[in-house]
Amino acid sequence: MQTSLRPLVFWPTFLVLLAAVVASYIDLDAFLATASALNDAVLDNFSWLFSLGSLYLLIMAVIVYFSPLGSIRIGGPDATPLLSRLRWFSITLCTTLAVGVLFWTTAEPLYHFMSPPASSGLEAGSGDAMLFAMSTMFLHWSFTPYAIYAVPALIFALAFYNLRLRFSISSMLEPIFGPGVKRFAGLIDAVSLYALVAGMASSLGTGALTLAGGMGQYLGGETNPLRLGIVIAIIVVTFVLSAASGLQKGIARLSSLNAILLAILGVFVFIVGPTVFCLALGVESFGVYLDNFFTKSLFTGAAGDDQWPQWWSIFYWAVWFAWAPVAALFLGKISRGYTVREFLRVNLLYPALFASVWILIFSGTALYFQAHTDTTGADLYAVLSDRGVENVLYELFRQLPFSQVWIPLLLFIAYISYVTAADSQTDAIGNLCTRGLTADSDLNAGVPMKVIWGLIVGVVSWVMVSFVGIDGIKMLSNLGGLPAMLIVLLATGSLWVWLKHPERLDVAPSRSPLSRTAKDEA
Repeated sequence: MQTSLRPLVFWPTFLVLLAAVVASYIDLDAFLATASALNDAVLDNFSWLFSLGSLYLLIMAVIVYFSPLGSIRIGGPDATPLLSRLRWFSITLCTTLAVGVLFWTTAEPLYHFMSPPASSGLEAGSGDAMLFAMSTMFLHWSFTPYAIYAVPALIFALAFYNLRLRFSISSMLEPIFGPGVKRFAGLIDAVSLYALVAGMASSLGTGALTLAGGMGQYLGGETNPLRLGIVIAIIVVTFVLSAASGLQKGIARLSSLNAILLAILGVFVFIVGPTVFCLALGVESFGVYLDNFFTKSLFTGAAGDDQWPQWWSIFYWAVWFAWAPVAALFLGKISRGYTVREFLRVNLLYPALFASVWILIFSGTALYFQAHTDTTGADLYAVLSDRGVENVLYELFRQLPFSQVWIPLLLFIAYISYVTAADSQTDAIGNLCTRGLTADSDLNAGVPMKVIWGLIVGVVSWVMVSFVGIDGIKMLSNLGGLPAMLIVLLATGSLWVWLKHPERLDVAPSRSPLSRTAKDEA
């Protein structure tokens, strides 16, 4: 089938982002004030829905896993896997993990430990505050965020491969609203695309700051627009080349390398760090997380007029939801040939367990050094307050053996982590802007589309992070979280339809030209 540009998806997103860049250049203060007011309005008025919606998706995933729907094969009974299980898991892990969890799992628990919510009554730096910090990390970075990604990805995979619907986010809604929803496909895809591209620009800006901060420790000098521009250019060129080379080459190989390096890093810190302390604190705080799971998940701060949930939990839910619809396209696309239960294990259970172990090691180590500042001499919270999030992990590694070897490797892992996540998103963006992709096509939007979006994301992130600040672009991304959440929550209606009628998904096997066996891809 002939493919072509979808102008109603491409141009609105491009023009809105261009307008934001121009507006920030003309009057920065007015731009930030407007973006901040809109952001606050979204979080103030819909904090309850973000909290309830994220919990609902996790419960939904559990229901589907144990239902008869769990045995349905994505693509039909005889569909062959696109990827081996190991390669599938490494891509899924690295696409969703990215550079965020690498740095936030050391920095974020310090915030919660040293400044817990006002309404909690916890004393900063106390043992109870430490338990709160670790249990909160499990909430923010394990099962709930992966459910926000996995459920819409599963809906898209079944709609695209089993029902043979179009490569569009609107396909997730068609089982409920019927073919008429296609009239709004351009609008739905454009809104979701805006949220993702703004989110990618924010993430790229954060990644560039992190890498530029790491380079500054060797090159000296301040992080300036020129240095940020060079870092962003290198990242963009790498992930565009990777995305352009296709799923089997660039993305799969980078993900495998990234997963191996992350595992090596985690094992090293676990062995040379405060091992027993991390195990003991991790087990105890995971118990606190489970014991208070519903209370923590639905904490909005309304009763005590506490802004903490909006700064943290609800802010995270907005970010995850903003990314979820377009991320669902990529995660759904690579899942052909496996059952629904296998899908939920690889996209939710295994990555969440990996993240939990990562939190146990890195958050536990950071809290240990902060709680024992008198003996270790490492005040990580002071580093966080004075020099920013990106420097906490580097400072932590300076307290460990062989830091001169590990810090350069850490820079490389951060670089690979971002590139791995970005190239999969660029792949999905390119596909979304291309008309004519079906389950029987090769699902490749072509190199020009991926290059164009790589350049757009790079330019927006450089302008914003150099002259506006990372908060401005984060607020732009969050504004996409509300419509994206509504799309995802509506799409779960398709799952309820299929739970009642799983036979509708038992279709003929895929005839895709990519129907190689998993053995071929291993």
